[in-house]
Amino acid sequence: MAKIEPTVAAPASAAQPTILAPAPSLGTPYVVGSAMPVAETPASEPRGLDQLSRIEEKAARIEEKFARYEAVLTRAEASLERSAHKVDSAAATLDFASIRDEVAALRQRVDATPRFGALFVTGLATAVLTVLLTVLVLKFGVPGLFGGLLSR
Repeated sequence: MAKIEPTVAAPASAAQPTILAPAPSLGTPYVVGSAMPVAETPASEPRGLDQLSRIEEKAARIEEKFARYEAVLTRAEASLERSAHKVDSAAATLDFASIRDEVAALRQRVDATPRFGALFVTGLATAVLTVLLTVLVLKFGVPGLFGGLLSR
């Protein structure tokens, strides 16, 4: 982790305050604050230096937080890439031949079921045979149970 060192810009005139800014880095530059030029800061006044050190500490803490978030996002990205690779490999290893065979077997079973014409003929034959057998039973009866019910 790079430490941000402040640089002092020389004022254009004595009336303008000096702006302290971090040295150029890869991050976003920002204005840290304003203070008197370093050459004009009296040694007996540690308030300015104390404020500068607090600002540096805050900047260092912000950098540490940024680094932690960056590490978390990097791990999340790696995890997402691993998951995507697993999904790709699972999709590639599907056995399409067995699925195709099962679909063909199901189609054969569906094709083997009787259609409307077969069901209609079966129903008609069942009705005719039922009527014929009922008439025969009523006319001749069932041997051993009862005699014919219809007159001959």
